[in-house]
Amino acid sequence: MGLETIQSNDKSLPELVAGQITGLIADNEYKKGEKLPNEFQLAQSLNVGRGTIREAIKILVSKNIVEIRRGLGTFVAEKPGLVDDPLGLGFIKNKRKLTKDLLEVRSMIEPEIAALAAERATDSDIEKILEACQAVEDKIHKGETFEEDDVAFHKLIAKSSKNQVVLNVLPVIHSAIKELVEVTNAGLTEQTMRTHRAVADAIAAREPEKAKEAMLAHMLYNKEYLGKH
Repeated sequence: MGLETIQSNDKSLPELVAGQITGLIADNEYKKGEKLPNEFQLAQSLNVGRGTIREAIKILVSKNIVEIRRGLGTFVAEKPGLVDDPLGLGFIKNKRKLTKDLLEVRSMIEPEIAALAAERATDSDIEKILEACQAVEDKIHKGETFEEDDVAFHKLIAKSSKNQVVLNVLPVIHSAIKELVEVTNAGLTEQTMRTHRAVADAIAAREPEKAKEAMLAHMLYNKEYLGKH
């Protein structure tokens, strides 16, 4: 029985087909970065018209589940369903208030992420975290911008937590770091080096409570700085 015969009161046929393709991606039938079958093949395998497939693909593109590469075809997105600005933070004009609010959110979750990393990080994870910590320090000593290295440091800690949901909130964390550097003009260099090092060392020593406390201190320094400037 094709999808043409199972119309839903809530969803159109293209939405149903988009949901079925999403299910195949979630089940690893189609993997991240992999090219999907062409329009004709999909229409045949799902027993629907090519027009329905085209509309379903548009829905999936809008949700960043697949992407169309001109001349190459349709591919599963590298991070299906994730967008660069999931909360629409780019449309908030008051960047200082946004940065403070983001710091509050980060203070709620990142200390716990650091604690999990201290418990679950592999030796290889710890080595990468220490290297990222050093990279931030090197950039600061050279007077160079360190935003990307800062993001990489926090991303490695999040990955080391081995919590897959944490990886999906990374875009929010990245936005926070970007906004903080812009608002403070990277004025938190000494505090950044000191608190980053404390977090990295606690994770390396596999001490969850110390990692949690160090990350919270990192957040508090940022918050205090914003309050004074």
